[in-house]
Amino acid sequence: MISAVRRREIVDALRRGTVPQRGLDALAVGTERFATAVGNELDTVAAGGAHFKAIRGEWGSGKTFTVRWIAEHARLRGFATAEVQISEGETPLHHLETVYRRLCERLTTEDTPSGGALRTIVDSWFYALNDDVLAAVAVDAHDPEAVLSATAALAERRLGSVAAQAPALSAVLRGYRRALADGDAAAAEGLLAWLGGQPHVAAAVKRQAGIRGDLDHDGALAFLAGLLTILRGAGYSGLVLVLDEIETLQRVRSDTRDRALNALRQLIDEIDQGRFPGLYLVITGTPAFFDGPQGASRLPPLAQRLHTDFTTDVRFDNPRAIQLRLPGFDIAALCEVGRRVRDLYADGSEHGQRLRATCDDAYIETLARAVTGNLGGRVGIAPRLFLKKLVADVLDRVDQFADFDPRRDYTLTLSDGELTEVERNVRAADTVDDIDLEL
Repeated sequence: MISAVRRREIVDALRRGTVPQRGLDALAVGTERFATAVGNELDTVAAGGAHFKAIRGEWGSGKTFTVRWIAEHARLRGFATAEVQISEGETPLHHLETVYRRLCERLTTEDTPSGGALRTIVDSWFYALNDDVLAAVAVDAHDPEAVLSATAALAERRLGSVAAQAPALSAVLRGYRRALADGDAAAAEGLLAWLGGQPHVAAAVKRQAGIRGDLDHDGALAFLAGLLTILRGAGYSGLVLVLDEIETLQRVRSDTRDRALNALRQLIDEIDQGRFPGLYLVITGTPAFFDGPQGASRLPPLAQRLHTDFTTDVRFDNPRAIQLRLPGFDIAALCEVGRRVRDLYADGSEHGQRLRATCDDAYIETLARAVTGNLGGRVGIAPRLFLKKLVADVLDRVDQFADFDPRRDYTLTLSDGELTEVERNVRAADTVDDIDLEL
């Protein structure tokens, strides 16, 4: 059962042409073939392990949908999640301090679905430490300074080797806890921002905690390990970190690409070595990235770690392998998603019967084939646009106008302004003038 709020969130996202943030099980088609393997891997991570997974698929095969589906399932299991889009300008992979900053900005839990959960997590950790200190009966609960000191000492012990490798982490946490105790909200906010990797924190705030400078590449890895410790101490199962659109590395300068590939190799190796207990790292990329000359193949050690045998029929792909292959949609799968969306919409409308009758299964297939035909027959590119047209152009009108019949009153149109670059590139040309030639 889906609540009215969740149903509205899903429909609104599809109307905008975006992937819903929650409720993805209502739309998922084909994920059942690797659901068990992913669930087992999340269980391993929750027990103190770590895991790495690569999602492989062409443009439009559903990579973003799949990783958000994994993240949603992880949050239901008590994980925090973060989705980071890799790009040369915004979040270059070879600057791990920037990746860490984006992670903290987009940190999401079941209770904070819109991101920005860092403060909640850190405060929950300190509450747990405070309870442990008071339960030990070694400190006078009526002596705030004694409790504060004992909590700071316990935090240092819980961070363990992480505190030794990154003393600034312990210092900023102590400073944050002290600022809260003193009622200095501005200092607490500044130190929390520094903990999240934000640059340009006021020097006076940093001096207050005995830290200086900004977080660097190596410090980011130590802070990531510290964040995992804090998450588990606050009662979370771990962290699912998604690095989306890794294939963009193929379009950057060769020296930048090589550094980024090496950063990815470093992350995978340190996961294997047990440095990040509680981390489930997921990357997405196209086959060209995993197999092509401008991708992982440029760094043989990385290519070896990512290699997966895909020579057999897709039906026999191993969901436990390091790579998951997404075969993409066919018309049958596209129609199945369309029927699910229609029924979801109808369940929340007082005109549900009319919606199901007017937009019957036959019309869903007609619209799916029309959208796909306008995109050069590329079914894998069609889902986003098909669902947007189905909701915004058809279901909304049937719901609002009793005499609207999409077979009679609606003609599918696609304008360049509503298409992504990939969709424009595969769109069927109406005339020879629509074909761009590089002369």
